[in-house]
Amino acid sequence: MKLMRVGVDLAKSVLQVHGVDSKEQVVVRKKLRRETFLAWFDDLNRDCVIGMEACGSAHHRARKLRTLGHTVRLMAPQFVKPYVKTNKNDMADAEAICEAVARPNMRYVPVKSMEQQAVLALHRVRQGFVKARTAQANQIRGLQVAPALQAAVGLWPVGGACDSGACAGSCGESTPHCLRQLDRT
Repeated sequence: MKLMRVGVDLAKSVLQVHGVDSKEQVVVRKKLRRETFLAWFDDLNRDCVIGMEACGSAHHRARKLRTLGHTVRLMAPQFVKPYVKTNKNDMADAEAICEAVARPNMRYVPVKSMEQQAVLALHRVRQGFVKARTAQANQIRGLQVAPALQAAVGLWPVGGACDSGACAGSCGESTPHCLRQLDRT
């Protein structure tokens, strides 16, 4: 079978493949299991273009397919969405990906190496830690406002407002001791 373009919709265990020939006729619509994915593409002609939506597993699969000699193009999902003709399902998504990869003005995502993906993962984890820390500081500040404690503005004053006098003397005896301890956590 001589394919010109293949669209692949990636999922956890089953991948949907949609392929067309040089006459734009549908040649293959098939579900593949993860275990048979590379073996199926190993049997394909090397001059076909393979399109996938960009995600973490797409970069891994693109690297594997490139080692087999295929041309792989990754696209952002928002650029593929306009080509979905019917209800959203795996088969329709694979067809839309196959259609989108044929467009001459399509913007592609470069395939990332393992090192690039690892650095991006570290940045995302750090971003989550910063977000959680900021949320915790805002929660403490909000709890202190209720009994008329006044914490200083900013992230770092939350850590020692009562010790440093940053609460402007509003930590009176009427404020429960356990709430004043929030500043020390």
